[in-house]
Formats: sequence, C-alpha cells, structure tokens
Amino acid sequence: SKHVQALSELQEALALQAPPNRIECYDISNLQGTAAAGSMVVFEQGAPSKKLYRKFTIKNVKGQDDFASMEEILGRRFRRWRIANEEAGKPGGKLDKSFGLLPDLLIVDGGKGQLSRACKILEEYNLRAPVPVVGLAKEHEELYLPDRADPVILPRRSQGLYLVQRIRDEAHRFALRQHRTQR
Repeated sequence: SKHVQALSELQEALALQAPPNRIECYDISNLQGTAAAGSMVVFEQGAPSKKLYRKFTIKNVKGQDDFASMEEILGRRFRRWRIANEEAGKPGGKLDKSFGLLPDLLIVDGGKGQLSRACKILEEYNLRAPVPVVGLAKEHEELYLPDRADPVILPRRSQGLYLVQRIRDEAHRFALRQHRTQR
C-alpha cells in the first residue's frame, strides 16, 4: 500500500494524468571527466525492475560535462525506443521491454540544466507531450518541472518523497557501479 500511496502522491504533486506506473531515472557518474558512465533504472508500480536496468558508456563527450553526457544517454535511449518499435512491427518481431516502452515519468538526476537537456531530446523525438519529465536536485530534493520557475517540494515524510529518493539512489548506485567497471 505504500507503493500505491507514493505513486498517488507523485501523481498529485506533479499534476500527472495517472499514477506513474513506469518510472525511469537517469544518472551520470565520472571521475574528473574520465570513465564517464550513465545509468537507466526502471521502477514499475513503485518497485525496482532490475531486468530492465541499462548502463551506458559515454562515448562522445570529452571531459566533465554532465549536461552533454545526459543528452547523449537520453538520445541513445530514445533512438533505441524508435528502433525497438520498428522491429516489433515487423513479422515475428518482439518488443524490447527495456527500450520499447515509454516511461510514465522520466527523472533526471540533477537540476534545471539536466532537465533542459532532457526536454531537448524529448522534443527531437516528438515525445515532449507524452513523457512527463522532472529534474531532481540533490540538495533539498527539489523536483524541477519544465516551464515552471519554482520547484515542487514533496513533504518531508511523504511516501512520494521516499520513493523518489529510492529511485535516485538506485540510479546513482548503478551508474557508479558501471563507472567503477570502466575504470
């Protein structure tokens, strides 16, 4: 019931049409710009779905540029979404559940800078309207929404806040693991 309550709180706080049953969160990890890695974690109905997690090696960004790195991994993710749906449409095609489904909520770890890059990628794929996106700033757990100056701050003891923190921490852990593997 805590998952249901958390999803309901997020729906209300972020003014979503329905509870976000599939939440994807993205994070970047690097050491002074070296061995940069990214992660995609997926939570379905408030619980981690580890078989859908994906890791990314940052290939096209030199130095420590988290904004460009976020743009690269989201671009690759939604390019794979397009390819997965094309492949599923072919005779005998099967949908890749990691990339073939769109999230009900996309969370990028970071503030307004990462959020603007995520919005740019969503616009490139004409997904700006169907995919709600927020940027999660670490310091005060603020949720930044596009086209809104003030962040959404969830109540300190709310299940929605606890869920967002778990998702962010899992994305961070998974990105760090990939980063360590690359080093």
